[in-house]
Amino acid sequence: MPPGLRATPWLIDQRGKVSMTSSDSARTRWDRAADERNIAELIPMVLGDPATRVLAVSGERVRLRDGGLAWDTVSRWAGPAAAGQVDEWAFLGRDEHGAALVMAVLAADTGAPGDDDASVTTESLRVAAPDLDRTEAALAVTGVSLARWLLDAPFCPACGARTEVLQAGWSRRCPSCGREHFPRTDPAVIVAITNRDDPDRLLLGSNAAWPDQRYSCFAGFVEAGESLEGAVRREVREEAGVEVGEVRYRASQAWPYPRSLMVGFNAEAVDAGSARPDGEEIVSVRWFHRQEIGDALDGRGDLLLPGPASIAHRLIREWHAAGSL
Repeated sequence: MPPGLRATPWLIDQRGKVSMTSSDSARTRWDRAADERNIAELIPMVLGDPATRVLAVSGERVRLRDGGLAWDTVSRWAGPAAAGQVDEWAFLGRDEHGAALVMAVLAADTGAPGDDDASVTTESLRVAAPDLDRTEAALAVTGVSLARWLLDAPFCPACGARTEVLQAGWSRRCPSCGREHFPRTDPAVIVAITNRDDPDRLLLGSNAAWPDQRYSCFAGFVEAGESLEGAVRREVREEAGVEVGEVRYRASQAWPYPRSLMVGFNAEAVDAGSARPDGEEIVSVRWFHRQEIGDALDGRGDLLLPGPASIAHRLIREWHAAGSL
């Protein structure tokens, strides 16, 4: 279970818009507006619109205000006070009112003008994401993912020349060899393992880097030439010594640690008794009863589960809830 394979449970529909649930706030919809990225001079155009809102991202850190992302005016980041602090600009899309949403990409150690404003805090995405509504959480993940790529990959990997940013921050072109480059996404699988003989038991593992009593689902990156289902079977066999039967897809989510797309599954162990840790990455595996999982989800007992910002939490909670139907 490589580090960084934890994520947040928002889903984006096929049109590139984030749908909201009834429990979310008044922020209602975000459209990636990908068709606009090829408009010549799109960034200067939207920066000239007073309705445009700016999200400043520094490394993996985002700015927060009043329980949500701190959206600024263009003048905050394109004006004299911020001279030299913005390395790149990127177009994130449009809000429900049609206003442009853009990102000011800052160097990781860049301070923000006006950070003495007591209403603004700066937090890492890991800390901020669980408290954001679905739209803003998705925007934050997109912003951090894109910002890190824009800062970390300025040179062509084929010839070493410095590339030029195109498509309003969403691609790069090498002026030397002509190659185009796009933000990289690494697929990773994560799986909740159930017991064929006892449907009230769930197999979880504890990573060597975690504190005692912290357990989660099994996860790992997809290897070259490997299917998602094949990755599930290999990771579970390697980490827990278990062969699984049918592999069933549940959900996916993006997480920029380092640049993952988490793909969640359920699978059933063929032989529950064969479960054992690999002793290196995974130091303990256990079959937990549904009651133990329920207690942990409610904050009772010693078992520590993934936080609500992770797809692992969703897989575990869904399994637990299915037993009460």
